[in-house]
Amino acid sequence: MISIVVHAQIGIGTTTPDASSILDVSSTEKGMLTPRMTTAQRTAIVTPANGLIVYDTDLRSFYYYVEAPTSSWVPVNSSVNGRTNFKRIKSTDNLSVVLAAELAAGGGSVYKLNEKSLYEINGTINLNFPIELNNASIVGLDSGEDKLIRASGNLFVGSTGGYIKLLTVSAPGKIFDIVGVGSGVNIQNLIFRDMIVVNSGSVGSLENFGLVFSTIVQYVNNNDGIVYKDIGKLLLENQGWFANNQGTFEKLEGTFDSFQKQGGFSEVNGTYVGLDVSSNPDITGNAVMSNVNFSGTPTSGKYVKGYTLESYPNYNFTNDWYVDSPGIPREGDAAATGTIYKNNRDFIPTNSGSGVKVNTPTTQPKNLFRFTSTTGRLTYEGKKPRAFQATCTISFEGTGSTNSDTIFYFVRINGTMVTALPETETYTDTKTGSIISNITVTGTIVLAAGESVELYAQRLNGSNGVNLVSYNLSLK
Repeated sequence: MISIVVHAQIGIGTTTPDASSILDVSSTEKGMLTPRMTTAQRTAIVTPANGLIVYDTDLRSFYYYVEAPTSSWVPVNSSVNGRTNFKRIKSTDNLSVVLAAELAAGGGSVYKLNEKSLYEINGTINLNFPIELNNASIVGLDSGEDKLIRASGNLFVGSTGGYIKLLTVSAPGKIFDIVGVGSGVNIQNLIFRDMIVVNSGSVGSLENFGLVFSTIVQYVNNNDGIVYKDIGKLLLENQGWFANNQGTFEKLEGTFDSFQKQGGFSEVNGTYVGLDVSSNPDITGNAVMSNVNFSGTPTSGKYVKGYTLESYPNYNFTNDWYVDSPGIPREGDAAATGTIYKNNRDFIPTNSGSGVKVNTPTTQPKNLFRFTSTTGRLTYEGKKPRAFQATCTISFEGTGSTNSDTIFYFVRINGTMVTALPETETYTDTKTGSIISNITVTGTIVLAAGESVELYAQRLNGSNGVNLVSYNLSLK
């Protein structure tokens, strides 16, 4: 017997099979069927060959077997088993084709994204029209290489929010020009993170949102900053405003449930402003700004352009704020302080058996923060109760024919209720004649908002009054 082994290509539907193929199936009318089986049947194949391919009828996908390193069945990705609501936009794409549906949804003048879809940006995308987010997500993988660029006009417009991440964005108009849908409804949310905003006419404006969360953003060489208005919760974290930005970097207007700005920096020079609250935004809850580094050399500009109402001299914010950032005054209930003083001679009568206010015709306020003053009284204006170290130093001389023993002490006043604080009592002998005595009354006093402190005196014996020479009351 004679055995002959023949090596050749096999062609089905063709007489000239490709030289690189052992089997070349060619047809313009019919396809080729691989084995079709259920998932159970596929996984029951004993010792499948590396590269074996079948069609899984349960999962509606082709699977091929990979022997190493995992020894597993791997799906051939398709729109069936891949992500739904996903579109990748490449720098080489024709936007009139890949974003045709979005442009049609935006009436031919805006790319209105598909709601709850994910758009991945790959490379530099030069947009012919602005984008309405429509609660979709736009993400890149490298914020230095993946970019959304407009040659004219604004970038993000409309009335909806969304999610934007890991991109460089630039527009000669505004990056944002969005007013959330509804009037005072605040149902839209925007998350803006790991971004670079560069070479833009203005970062723009965001208005009427439920939540705006911006984190790890670099602002570089923009002609103006951003206005936030009527936002439920505004969270700004690690915002980096470089010195080559112009205008007002961040401005707050309208009403906010809460505001938090943490970390980052603002390099402010010349006539520019880091944070502007001069429109007196209303904070219905609390506002916190901490560890934001303000630096630079402003001339007529400011690190913070402060409130024009309900703030304190040499401070920037109202009682709704807690501020602890380098470059600007620390503000918060913990920093509350106040002083009143007098340095002219006044007669103060004292009673035997009951105390009377050490009442001077006038006292001058000094360095009041979260305190107000009236004559002889300091009133706490913070939001939460706290303990204060109270100190009052007075100089006086006794009047009358005999020496008298007198005690001085603080009282806490809440409305019409006057509470003596015996733990602060200080005894002294008010001598007759021209002898001037000096004493200091001290104590720790807990005050709630609206409560006040005054100094009282009570004569224990004798008939002397007091000529008050000087008086200095401080709480801190």
